[in-house]
Amino acid sequence: MSELHLLKSQRREKRTSKVPSEGSHLLRSKDTTGRGKDSISTVSYLDELAHHDDNARMVTTMENTFQMGPHKRIPIPAVTDILKDVLTNYLQEEKYEVEWSQKMTKTICEVIRARVKELMIPRYKIVVLVHIGQLTGQSMQVSSRCLWDASNDTVASYSFKNSSLFGLATVYAVYFE
Repeated sequence: MSELHLLKSQRREKRTSKVPSEGSHLLRSKDTTGRGKDSISTVSYLDELAHHDDNARMVTTMENTFQMGPHKRIPIPAVTDILKDVLTNYLQEEKYEVEWSQKMTKTICEVIRARVKELMIPRYKIVVLVHIGQLTGQSMQVSSRCLWDASNDTVASYSFKNSSLFGLATVYAVYFE
């Protein structure tokens, strides 16, 4: 049996059993008196950064409908209203801070993505990009490239400014058949 096959079978066993396995780390630590103390870590190799199994994600498969385009398109005015509402609510009273903006960018992306998905438009992949920056008289250019079907794919964007910061949110809706 190859080493790769053996590792995959051990990972499968770890997911199904609750007992610590060979993959668990055995740590030896010393207490303040200098005596050795054995402990078993609950961290497995699956929890480490480089050992995640890429196939663990649930994959949704859709059957081909053999239709040439969507039955219903993404309503751009509704998406623009969502962007305006979310950016205004989250950024209106805020002052720019680096750590805060990094966390807020992720939060705003998730909120926008969830609200756009609530529109229930089937067979579109939603990509949300949010940029938050400090207003100090600078300029910024944002560009993107992708394979684009102009008849089915759409994009909506909205920018927001207050006295301290700017926010730019873009939603790409790419038809998936």
